[in-house]
Amino acid sequence: MTRFRAAPDRPLRDHLRFLTCGSVDDGKSTLIGRLLHETGQIADDQLATLERDSRRYGTTGDGLDFALLLDGLEAEREQGITIDVAHRYFSTARRNFIVADTPGHEQYTRNMATGASGADAAVILVDATRGITAQTERHSRIVSLFGIRHVILAVNKIDLVDHNPAVFHDIEKAYAAFAAGLSFRSVTAVPISARHGENIVERSPTLSWYAGPTLIEALEGLPVEDGRLARPFRFVVQYVNRRDQSFRGYAGTVASGRIRAGDQIAVSPSGRTATVSRIVTWDGDLTSAEAGDAVTIVLKDDVDIARGDVLAPPFARPQSVERFSASLLWMDDTPFSAGRALRIRIGSRTASAKVALVDAEVGEAATLAPNDIARAAVSLSSSIPFDSFADNPALGSFTLIDRETGAVVAAGVAEKPLDQARNIYPTAEAVSRRERSALNGHEGGAIWMTGLSGSGKSTIAAVLERELHARGVRTILLDGDNLRHGLNRDLGFSPEDRAENVRRAAEVARLFAEGGVISICAFISPNETARQAARERLPAGAFLEVFVDAPIDACRARDPKGLYARSDAGQIVDLTGVDSGYEPPRSPDLVVDTLRLSPRTAAQRILALLEERRWIGAV
Repeated sequence: MTRFRAAPDRPLRDHLRFLTCGSVDDGKSTLIGRLLHETGQIADDQLATLERDSRRYGTTGDGLDFALLLDGLEAEREQGITIDVAHRYFSTARRNFIVADTPGHEQYTRNMATGASGADAAVILVDATRGITAQTERHSRIVSLFGIRHVILAVNKIDLVDHNPAVFHDIEKAYAAFAAGLSFRSVTAVPISARHGENIVERSPTLSWYAGPTLIEALEGLPVEDGRLARPFRFVVQYVNRRDQSFRGYAGTVASGRIRAGDQIAVSPSGRTATVSRIVTWDGDLTSAEAGDAVTIVLKDDVDIARGDVLAPPFARPQSVERFSASLLWMDDTPFSAGRALRIRIGSRTASAKVALVDAEVGEAATLAPNDIARAAVSLSSSIPFDSFADNPALGSFTLIDRETGAVVAAGVAEKPLDQARNIYPTAEAVSRRERSALNGHEGGAIWMTGLSGSGKSTIAAVLERELHARGVRTILLDGDNLRHGLNRDLGFSPEDRAENVRRAAEVARLFAEGGVISICAFISPNETARQAARERLPAGAFLEVFVDAPIDACRARDPKGLYARSDAGQIVDLTGVDSGYEPPRSPDLVVDTLRLSPRTAAQRILALLEERRWIGAV
């Protein structure tokens, strides 16, 4: 077989990123190895290694086993399957190519999802002897989910069905009927034999009945649709660069659009505006930057910006949302359950998340097994800058992480906000939190006291507020019982209402923190996830969790409000510590044991922590 070589004197036009996927043993690695060979990308020493490995591991008899060029892991070579995502590069006279060989085995579908992100097109292989399989359909749905719009259906091993055109056309029609419900803009079916190199680069006389393009011609003809420059400017802050006291820059990669020195930007979600003074790189300052550029942006104005914030044009900002609809791919071996503690990573921002399934492709929308795809409603612990995946893939794709293990359990794409009017944005404040704190002479924040009823939270809070007031510190006491007589009077004691009680209290504490006031919050707040969500609602470093620790027997003996006695008499149900569980903090900022410490001593411990964290000055 003659190998195709790029003409050295002709400029390469552009890059196409594509992935190969399909069922296990459909021939993906063999195809890519053949492409590398046919386009002259394999050096002589690699060919020698391939000959040796083919004799040892090969599955093609005396011939070269091109799959071994990509199956670099020992486990892959011995099993004859691809486990990892292997990337390779090759070129023709018309185009550069970056190809990802993704796993076909159902066990490794999560790796295939990794390969799908960032690809322009997909080559989906089908074994001509087996036709369309469930894994072929699953991979096609994933390809569609992650925004790939152009597909080449490579009907491989056509030689094993005697190059029968009827087999090819039947597969072509079956796939077209299936793909009609997906979001593909084009599907091109090509009959090939990766093992023998038929219809890969050059046409095969055994396929004279086929009048369409070869595989390489189909790849060269696909459009590269990089719409990032046409989208509004988006810059996700990945790192706040403070190399010295005179420099403060915001590092990241331009996700879409363009930015120039002198442009005005808005910070999302805060809404504050500023003007770009410099665009800094290792090679010097730029006058402008565009999608794909890694830069550090310096602003003329002094504004509060943190990792995960998004810089955007003032009149084309992302929305700020706490709940949105999404499509997600479940990747964990443990099936999905609605009560699982999750975190979401979207852009450079993380937050606690709750996921409720809307529908699923399999059975009732109550659970998901590995590799299932479903639509879901995602609720967050704090507002995030939001663009849908369709509008901006860089901001609209996300992963879900198990809070206990840290494992990525799902990947998804955001669709639209829920329960929130469009075009509502936070209004920038004329006076910043930093300025208010400077006027007050101390930082604002929330001291969150959690513990069982009777542990001593309210007593310590009262002593602490009096001590802070004597020092001239502006404070507000937010007591759980007091709020339930007003702001939260509509809430009961179900798990959902308890979480909402904490959410509202945290939102009030956040407003006071923005005003430079220290909130002393005394709430049982029995759920760890709800307390973590409260922490995330406050500015970074403005939340201190204090565990007021006392055993249930001591709390029963104190029983200052008579709650335990009424519970024992059957007059109260769902009392925390009796009928309802309490989750002690796993990593509190401070623990005060009220069996050993008096309220005054406990308050002094908290004061010492405030001094250490520089919320207040030392006396």
